[in-house]
Amino acid sequence: MNTEKKLYRSRDAKMLAGVCGGLGKFFGIDPTIIRIIYIVLSLFTTAFPGIILYVILMLVIPEEPLVDNSGYHPGADNNDQFNG
Repeated sequence: MNTEKKLYRSRDAKMLAGVCGGLGKFFGIDPTIIRIIYIVLSLFTTAFPGIILYVILMLVIPEEPLVDNSGYHPGADNNDQFNG
């Protein structure tokens, strides 16, 4: 079983593109805390670099894969569920 963590944009904890939600899931932190930190840092850097960083992360980080009710997870090793 592959247990390595991967960074994805969140599908369920998103406000704009899911970047902060995905970072929150990856680091095990509430996405609201990530959003507050992002806003504060953006305000202290005159917002422009923060906006560019968000857009870059939105383009670079893939969106979280869909999972259907059978437990199939695209991109994951799904052989375990078929091996009895």
